Amino acid sequence: MTSQNSSSLNVDALFIGPKSENRVFFKEMMEYAVSEHLHWRADFHPEDPALVTPVEQHATDFRQTLYRTEGILRQLSSKLKNTSVPWFSPRYLGHMNADTLMVSNLAYVMTMMYNPNNCAHEASPTTTELEVEAGLDLCRMFGYDPKRGWGHITSGGTVANYEGMWVARNLKTIPLAIAQHEKARDLVAGKSERELLNLSPSAVLDLTDELKKRGLFEEVRALSCRGVGIKQGSLGKILVPQSKHYSWMKAMDVLGIGQEHIVPLPVDENYRTDVAKMREITFRLIEEGHPILAMVSVVGTTEEGSIDHVDEVIKLRAECEQKYGASFYVHVDAAYGGYVRAMFLDENNQFMDYDALVARYRAEDIIPAGVTWPKREVYEGFKAMAEADSITVDPHKVGYIQYAAGAVCMKDKRIVDLISYHAAYVFEEVDEDAGADTKVVLGSSIMEGSKAGATAAAVWAAHRLVPLNIGGYGKVIARGIVTADWFAQRLATAKPLTVGRRQFEVRPIMHPDFHMVNFTFKEIGNDSLEDHNRLNKKMYEICSYASGRTYTNDFLTSSTSLSVEEYGDTPWHYVASRGFSRAEWDKVESVYILRAAVMTHFLRKAEDFDAYWEQLQSVFAAKLAQIVDLDDKADARIAA
Repeated sequence: MTSQNSSSLNVDALFIGPKSENRVFFKEMMEYAVSEHLHWRADFHPEDPALVTPVEQHATDFRQTLYRTEGILRQLSSKLKNTSVPWFSPRYLGHMNADTLMVSNLAYVMTMMYNPNNCAHEASPTTTELEVEAGLDLCRMFGYDPKRGWGHITSGGTVANYEGMWVARNLKTIPLAIAQHEKARDLVAGKSERELLNLSPSAVLDLTDELKKRGLFEEVRALSCRGVGIKQGSLGKILVPQSKHYSWMKAMDVLGIGQEHIVPLPVDENYRTDVAKMREITFRLIEEGHPILAMVSVVGTTEEGSIDHVDEVIKLRAECEQKYGASFYVHVDAAYGGYVRAMFLDENNQFMDYDALVARYRAEDIIPAGVTWPKREVYEGFKAMAEADSITVDPHKVGYIQYAAGAVCMKDKRIVDLISYHAAYVFEEVDEDAGADTKVVLGSSIMEGSKAGATAAAVWAAHRLVPLNIGGYGKVIARGIVTADWFAQRLATAKPLTVGRRQFEVRPIMHPDFHMVNFTFKEIGNDSLEDHNRLNKKMYEICSYASGRTYTNDFLTSSTSLSVEEYGDTPWHYVASRGFSRAEWDKVESVYILRAAVMTHFLRKAEDFDAYWEQLQSVFAAKLAQIVDLDDKADARIAA
């Protein structure tokens, strides 16, 4: 279990730092990691002779090979330094990336040299255990019972989402398979196909326990979709917010469900699922006779960082069960925002009361006065995650762990038998003090096969040093949330920037739920939405990798477009607030925005942020002047 002693945790000591402030310690530990591995090799059966002699090492071709190795690594270093993106710097406000934890980097390098493959226990006797432990850490963070929950590391959120829908799909077809089996059909006697397709996840899992007791589980599982495939459209609809990640469209393709069976849920002005419309759509589908395979909530939307109303989804499912006898699987895509749930937990993994939480934030200066976080609806959304059937989370986002590290957690580990490729077992209560079942064969229980044990070690080590609670990750994540709040407030009140005879105003799209701040520049007096979009696209191009060598850029960000095709009329609310006419919106049907995940840990002091903001305004003015100059030159060429 994760150590809860975080009272002396200093966030600045967790990272190498924007100016490599902790370089001495990092180099010492890196040398230690390498030296320990070299000693391990040398000490394995010391009676064995060296198989490469000093004479051979001084041979011409041997030395030339080493020189070539050095040359290739120097070439690679040059490429990396020349074109990589400096995530570590506060000057980068773009994708969900920032400085990564030293302990996870060191743990990865240390483990990587042992080259464990977490596909099978015999190939990774140490790191398989670490992965299972890390998965249970995440289960506890989400409020799952560690005796019944299950979690593991994936290559990223996309695969985790696939796995969530994989188990949902297989679960949905088990009752139908039971009805087809001569020795099992009595378990569902008297139920229609419609009723079988609307059983709750827990009810289906209870049926699988009965099948195991009768020794019929393997036979029935072969009659489910994993054995006989899917009849087109038979499993019903998957309801996913308009704010969904594109991985959901890919999942429908990969799993053979079909993209036409996705039902988009409209979002409100805050880019959360519109609760009223979600209820309306759900009731209509059930009344029309459509089963619902699954409903997805997004905790940390990719483009806006919004936190969905997970609590309303859980309430809706209970209402559907009572009113219609219809249930469905609930998956939370928290790839981006999942680790934020640590900010709500005390040192005993208890979800804190709202008022007590805010009081502790203020008392310990985790979230200072003047910063509005968490909004009550955001708090309720995170609290309800404990009731979801499965959750996607990415340690390589707000876990501050290097790529590639995604994860998926499931509330009830019995569900793994629906996708596993080893003999199923009857679920038994596990002694909480006995720890996890470390002999699990990961490769046959998950979607991926071979996978780096070093990633599991990196996640495990991070959780040991930085507890998944308010005093651990809470302190780390809060820094970005506070900085994002300050950034959004400054954008909302910033004075116009004057460049020659032109003036420009910058404004945020909304107050962030988390730490994603979206904003745009608008030329005052120019009410063309097409010109507005061009201006912001140009701003992105000169504030990103598209401008050339990112290392020399003084501000870096990312961007996206919010269009009618994806979001319906929701972006119109912001477009209207910027003074554009309805006719302009109807003509263009898209707004181009700048997108900044404010994940930096190093602007938490008010004086540091004030200095940063003053500098940033000068950068904005210089970038706008560059755009104006390019526009003037283009106009001159046209006139000539």
